[in-house]
Amino acid sequence: MRWRLLLAICLVVAVIAIGALGCVGESYVPPSVPQIQSLGSVFSQQNTGIWVTGEGKVSVVPDVAILSLGVEAQETTVAETQSKATTAMAAIVTELDNYDIDRKDIQTQHFSITAIRRWVEDKEEEVLIGYRVTNTVTAKVRKVEETGAIIDAVAKAGGNYIRINSISFTIDNTAPYRTEAREKAMANAEAKAKQLAELSGVTLGKPTYINESGGYIPVVRAPYIEAVPMPAAAPPPISPGETEIQLSVQVVYSIQ
Repeated sequence: MRWRLLLAICLVVAVIAIGALGCVGESYVPPSVPQIQSLGSVFSQQNTGIWVTGEGKVSVVPDVAILSLGVEAQETTVAETQSKATTAMAAIVTELDNYDIDRKDIQTQHFSITAIRRWVEDKEEEVLIGYRVTNTVTAKVRKVEETGAIIDAVAKAGGNYIRINSISFTIDNTAPYRTEAREKAMANAEAKAKQLAELSGVTLGKPTYINESGGYIPVVRAPYIEAVPMPAAAPPPISPGETEIQLSVQVVYSIQ
């Protein structure tokens, strides 16, 4: 009788163990399965709909001129050279002040003191003949119509030491123009999508994806300006012309 009781107990334990293993097997789902299904649905969504790119452009007259100017002096000693350059630059900054150029809009771009040497054939060696001091700044002119007069004024103030390297134009506040360009880009994208839907015989739905790019503001550079003092005549004519703010959007429309 005892061995029969032990056999019955063993059979019950075996049945319980097999049942537990069966439950684990039924409830286990590899974690990668739902991820693969999710990615598949994403890929299927990306392969449907109408994809278009819209472009928006706004022509704007630049309202800021950026002058690159400075002084260059050369004398036999460092002290003398730096003194001449400092005096000339101070006179230039004074003229910029007279035209209400804010000091925060004047930024030093380059400053250097260089030894000048010359090769002497008789001695077969280089001989120090002096020093050169170069000091270059950029100045933002927010009243573009005064740019020509400012160039004339700083050229006279700097005298023979003046160096006017270049002039460029840009836009101070681009936000409203970007908004207008964005509206045009979206309208352009919608027009393209509607045409494609009509040609394909489908009904255009709502946008499901929008991506904006671009918005680069080009800097318009004027031709090189000769770095010599201006004559006592009318200031040089300066025209900022026009520049374009461009922006593009990529839009995906659903198909109904």
